[in-house]
Amino acid sequence: MIQDLPASFKALGDPVRLRLFALLGQFEELCVCHLVDALELPQSTISRHLSVLRHAGLVATRREGKWMYYYLHSDLSTQLFTVIQKQESLQMQQDLKAVHQILAA
Repeated sequence: MIQDLPASFKALGDPVRLRLFALLGQFEELCVCHLVDALELPQSTISRHLSVLRHAGLVATRREGKWMYYYLHSDLSTQLFTVIQKQESLQMQQDLKAVHQILAA
């Protein structure tokens, strides 16, 4: 497990990836389309960042038709999310509110 930490911290070192990871920790899973709408970034940017998180072993995917759904993948992911969740940044609160609005629509 300790050998996974450098790759995990490197993956979370980017602000967009940190935002994505924080959002995924708040939900059982999220579709890429919801993340694109919430962060207001191009789909290609979101997908590239999610790929980095996936290769670091922090998130996993499942496909439903043409949609990809992402979710936290491991115990390490859950532990890291617990630390991140305690930060309660304004940006993370805004992102969470945006996803809730998108899912309610």
